[in-house]
Amino acid sequence: MANCNLLAIDLGASSGRGILGSFDGEVLSLKETHRFLNEPVALNGRLYWDILRIFHEIKQAIAKTNQEVDLASIGIDTWGVDYALLDQNGRMLSNPVHYRDLRTKDTAAKIANKVSDRELYLATGIQKMNFNTVYQLCEDLLEDPTVAVRAARMLNIPDLLNYFLTGVMANEYTVLSTGAILDPKTRTYHKELFEKLGIPRAWFGDPVEPGTLLGGISDELLGEVGKTAAKVYAVASHDTASAVIAVPTTEEDFVFISSGTWSLMGTELKEPLVNEMTMKLNFTNEGGIFGTTRFLKNIMGLWLVQESRRQWKREGLDVSFAEMEAAAKASTPFASLVDPDDPAFGTPGDMPGRIRDYCKKTGQTIPESMGAVVRCIYESLALKYRMTADAIESFRGRKTRVIHVVGGGTKDAFLSQMTADACGIPVVAGPSEATAIGNLLTQLMAMGKIKDLREARKIVAGSFETKTYEPTPDRAAWNAAYERFCKITGKE
Repeated sequence: MANCNLLAIDLGASSGRGILGSFDGEVLSLKETHRFLNEPVALNGRLYWDILRIFHEIKQAIAKTNQEVDLASIGIDTWGVDYALLDQNGRMLSNPVHYRDLRTKDTAAKIANKVSDRELYLATGIQKMNFNTVYQLCEDLLEDPTVAVRAARMLNIPDLLNYFLTGVMANEYTVLSTGAILDPKTRTYHKELFEKLGIPRAWFGDPVEPGTLLGGISDELLGEVGKTAAKVYAVASHDTASAVIAVPTTEEDFVFISSGTWSLMGTELKEPLVNEMTMKLNFTNEGGIFGTTRFLKNIMGLWLVQESRRQWKREGLDVSFAEMEAAAKASTPFASLVDPDDPAFGTPGDMPGRIRDYCKKTGQTIPESMGAVVRCIYESLALKYRMTADAIESFRGRKTRVIHVVGGGTKDAFLSQMTADACGIPVVAGPSEATAIGNLLTQLMAMGKIKDLREARKIVAGSFETKTYEPTPDRAAWNAAYERFCKITGKE
């Protein structure tokens, strides 16, 4: 069997890549063909995605890969919630706003007289985060009511980029599901919610499932990227939806952490789980492939490390992640802890300074050195994972035997070991390129090269290495730290 060659465009919050996947019928291999920075642009008090630069880089990725192989297909995955509004001529009204922009920090309060937090959660099953799509849409309408007339269509970021490539507008289900605008049971738009909030239903096409064929690259772009018969598919276009496809297990019952800028920790369910307790603990129900639900919690993740590194660089200290990890290993264990999801840590800026402020307010040792700050972040993340794992166990009514960590965070062996130690169960780390792999597997399933999700995960297990981290047998120090963490975060 000749290799089937596919391209995954995998866009994260700080970088993007073109990943060539080659499948011989049994093994999937990867090769990075293009990498680029994805940096937001601040303009006139607003933070935007540089969407035209992103699309330029996507064209470069296709052109480079097209020179190497004959591509059968292309798929794009990105982060969730963000979008562009387009006019009746298919042109953007503005660049898409970045989810870390502060315009929606008070939107929930502004719309509370129409839809309460409780009503919104029970209707959509999505955890409250101030940048959810529903709040962004409401803010668009509040800032400029004429948007209701001027806009003709809403496309999430991967759908927008697919439209740029093909000329076809489609709203893919998994990325739509991140925004608190869908009914998780019917898997379509929540009509009553739209009516109460004045969100025009006409902006949206019916949700399409992962694996939907959109078409070929438009004729006007073929001159830039080179002649190709590659088909463009709407994959599981939310990056976490793709990452979960690539969890290397044949068991239906598993717990995962998709580790990167965000840590998405949860399990895969056949039906959404929405009730008063899941609302209290702020769990979310996002759409997955083949009708599955990703029942998970959004945890701030390695954003705290990344933003700390950016601050130190601004101060003239240019250190690598490896140097930061080494400094953390040399620092005193459990000196200080923070809640990674505290709102103070959600926006760009002086992250080490904010961590010190948090520790000062909570009466802890203030982490002054780089190593102390990074160790504080790692230990806090590991303890947050334990808290989340305990909640998942209570919902499922059974013990978690292993945690699968996938994504870029698997490269951080120190954090993986801490996660095993904090949770007291083995951690299986890998593959690191889970999002791109899930993107490629969706394309292969859409083309009939792979039968189903179980076979896809078997291929992952047979194609990519993983590493298992066993927990330390001495639990006393971690148990004591967990008690402190629960008190500090107010989750006793």
